[in-house]
Amino acid sequence: MLLNISDTFNAHDEDSEHGTSCACGNHHNEDKNDTQKQLTRCFIGGIFVLNSFIASFFSGTEYISIFSAIIGALYLSFPIMIAAVKDIIKGEVYMNELVTLAILAAFAQQSYQTAGIIAFFMLITITIEQKTAIGARASIESLIKLTPRLARKIIEGAKEQEVDVFSLVIGDVCRIRPGENFPADGTIIKGNTTVNESTITGESLPKDKAYDTDTQIYAGTENLTGVVDVRVTGIGKDTTLGKVRELLETAGKTKLPVMRMVDKYVGFYTPTILMIAAVVWFFTQDMTRVIAILVVACPCTIVLATPSATIAAIAAAARLGILIKNVTHIELAAKIKSIVFDKTGTLTEGNLEVARLVPAKGTELSDLLKVAASAESHSNHPAAKAMRKLAKEANVKLMEPNTFEEVHGKGIIADIEGTKYRIGRKTWLEELGIDTEKCLSPEHKDAGLSIVYAAKDEQIMGYIAMQDAIRGSSKSLITKLKDLGITDCSMVTGDNESVANRVGKELNISTIRHGCLPHEKVNFVDSIKTENNLVAVVGDGINDAPALAAGDIGIAMGAMGSDIAVNSASIALMNTDLSRIPLLISISKQTRIIINQNLLAGLFFMIIGLYLSSMGILPPAFAAAIHSISALVVLFNSARLVRTVD
Repeated sequence: MLLNISDTFNAHDEDSEHGTSCACGNHHNEDKNDTQKQLTRCFIGGIFVLNSFIASFFSGTEYISIFSAIIGALYLSFPIMIAAVKDIIKGEVYMNELVTLAILAAFAQQSYQTAGIIAFFMLITITIEQKTAIGARASIESLIKLTPRLARKIIEGAKEQEVDVFSLVIGDVCRIRPGENFPADGTIIKGNTTVNESTITGESLPKDKAYDTDTQIYAGTENLTGVVDVRVTGIGKDTTLGKVRELLETAGKTKLPVMRMVDKYVGFYTPTILMIAAVVWFFTQDMTRVIAILVVACPCTIVLATPSATIAAIAAAARLGILIKNVTHIELAAKIKSIVFDKTGTLTEGNLEVARLVPAKGTELSDLLKVAASAESHSNHPAAKAMRKLAKEANVKLMEPNTFEEVHGKGIIADIEGTKYRIGRKTWLEELGIDTEKCLSPEHKDAGLSIVYAAKDEQIMGYIAMQDAIRGSSKSLITKLKDLGITDCSMVTGDNESVANRVGKELNISTIRHGCLPHEKVNFVDSIKTENNLVAVVGDGINDAPALAAGDIGIAMGAMGSDIAVNSASIALMNTDLSRIPLLISISKQTRIIINQNLLAGLFFMIIGLYLSSMGILPPAFAAAIHSISALVVLFNSARLVRTVD
């Protein structure tokens, strides 16, 4: 790999070991500044090289063309040459030395434009690779921001005291108000509320939490409705969110980049070329042949084979709504055999919609929808929004409630035109003595739907069944993937079994894991990897981030997904169209083919050129011409990828 970007990660690791919590942000800013400088260098140097080509078309401007090419080539190649010197001092040989040799050989033959092109393409590749390290650190910072820095600790019975979250210990009691995130894992000891746990479980429906249920509260999740007191059971790294962060860091460190074919043999290339040149000199004493060998052996064609194709692939993918953040994964995507999908927000829309309206005997369907949507008109619950949306689409005019009361974790009570209506859970209505079985059809019991009941005074009116809508692009996705050679498609979700099975059955996904927390998703991905399969993971939420990092390739739903998921993944879909995934695999396969073609073309020109140069048939001037022609062949062949269409 060009340059050594591992120093970026090492610096972070050292800071972590010494407990410097603020270093992460500082290093992130420094990395961003370094990347910006590299991009600026690419732009300025590229302008000089481009200007040299433009000037060469006009008579009397030859010196301007040469001067511009020299300035551009030197400016672009400076960081590469510095890295090559450092490698040599360490006794190591990487692609840096090959590129430096190519640039120096081009300078020796006064091919300054060629030197500039080589340096420009390689510096662009370096910059893209460095952005991967920045994204990894940004995902960690996003996780840190989820947990509040301050907490309201209850002292001396009922007094509140603001304390630093890091000062909390297990057994402390904290008070959390609506709209705030929970500072630590714990259990509710007072109050009722609804909690948005999508950041941890990925489940689209908020969960009702009550003091008498002994249910778990996760740090970083959002308190939506009620004021609650929580007894701390886990802090820092011991919280579920802390484990997510730790898993993300571990997976990011253990994931290895694809080793390029040229890198595998780079340690033998330079000594081999020098040995060939020495042998020719020994037997012929002809320096012209030696110079021709060094020129024709300049490896820029092979060096450009991979980056020129990957840059073209990145451009084509970006145009089609696919952001490839880690260039090494372009080649890897073609080898993927297994794909693991998150459900909520990935295969589904992540929003509730009304699936069925089932009125009880004596109730009109339109009356059921009108009453339910009117009673829920002041609620922000996702179920209420789904009812109001359907009522609007059906042109149902809503009534204004005289009174409205939300019963935490149970439902709502509304007075409309002097009649009391209750909309909520089955168990709540049954507690009030309302018989809900009168309207429940047997075939709906296990349909994998979320059901809300409506009652008028003491009489049941019916129920409204809701579901998370499946994306339109999901339905043909599995078939397309299997046509491309994907042998195993799986789904993991934090949702319950019936909902997961419904979605899996509709999409023809056979392997389903439900009720999964982040670490369980990682375990599932690891189990597939142990079967010697390359795994891609597709997700959109914070709960998916560790699995995205643990997979061989992570694909984030960029338009809908969280910043953490996008930063943890190597590839992001910039829209919600899942058909981009088969397109990504297709581009990857085309890229592999073109890279192999480029390498074969480069080897062909090099071997023929070395033979002719050694025999004295090819003079240095013609060797430079062959070198330029081979580079153009590679560039034009790679450019075919840019024309990729949907």
